[in-house]
Amino acid sequence: MASGNMKDIKRRMKSVQSTMQITKAMELVASSKLRHAKERVLRSRPYFNTMYETMARIAKETRDGDSIYTKARTVKKSLFIVIAGDRGLAGGYNSNVLKLAAAQMAGKTPCVVTIGKKSQEYYAKRNFEVLADFPGIAETMQIQDTHDIVDDMLARFRDGSIDEAYICYTEFVSPMVQEARCQKLLPLSFPGSDDSAGKGKPQALTEYDPSPEAVFSAIVPEYLNGVLYGAVVESYASEQSARRMAMESASDNASEMIENLNLSYNRARQAAITQEITEIVAGSGQVGA
Repeated sequence: MASGNMKDIKRRMKSVQSTMQITKAMELVASSKLRHAKERVLRSRPYFNTMYETMARIAKETRDGDSIYTKARTVKKSLFIVIAGDRGLAGGYNSNVLKLAAAQMAGKTPCVVTIGKKSQEYYAKRNFEVLADFPGIAETMQIQDTHDIVDDMLARFRDGSIDEAYICYTEFVSPMVQEARCQKLLPLSFPGSDDSAGKGKPQALTEYDPSPEAVFSAIVPEYLNGVLYGAVVESYASEQSARRMAMESASDNASEMIENLNLSYNRARQAAITQEITEIVAGSGQVGA
């Protein structure tokens, strides 16, 4: 019985060691990808911040309702761009953003554009109107790759096919923290554009030709391209960070399991030796009798 138990423990130790080798390798790959993804995030944020400030400044010069992109309307149909990962084994990364999107869709009539294989698979299994799928683009995405998505969204908004649009993604806060967010894209609004961030500083006098409204409408697509690109790179960095943490935790758990199994193996081995000694002593006693 003891030898059989020892074989089972040994077999399980080999299995756990093989699993730990895989999780270690995945952790190293995720760490490498995270470094590159973090650089993309840091490069994209200044562009987005500059575009946001420019849009907010022009919006202050326009009157409410002058642009079709800022005019409020009765909401009949909502578009959601949902960004998730292309692979699993990333802790709660995918489930968190999909749960947030589901909460935002509650009570609305949604249609969906998916970015990432996990988002595609999730909505394919449910009764949602999916307008387009974009799996496997996050790692190599360039800002020009966002044009088709944004142009289609704006066309639908202008012709009344949708009345509002949201983007659900995961913000990369730090290598240890990622937060699922849902941001409204259309109609456009710029809360805080009248804040005191620029108070006390000289403001440049800007003349818009032919008008602030025309300039505002002209740069809306560029602004939304920047928002979408920023959301994709933030989500990709968050995915790699979440996967690195998940694989690190899995490797630590595997190491702990191996220690416990090794202890159990030694106990079983000691029990087998003790049993053999006992049988030898008992046998020698019978022979002596």
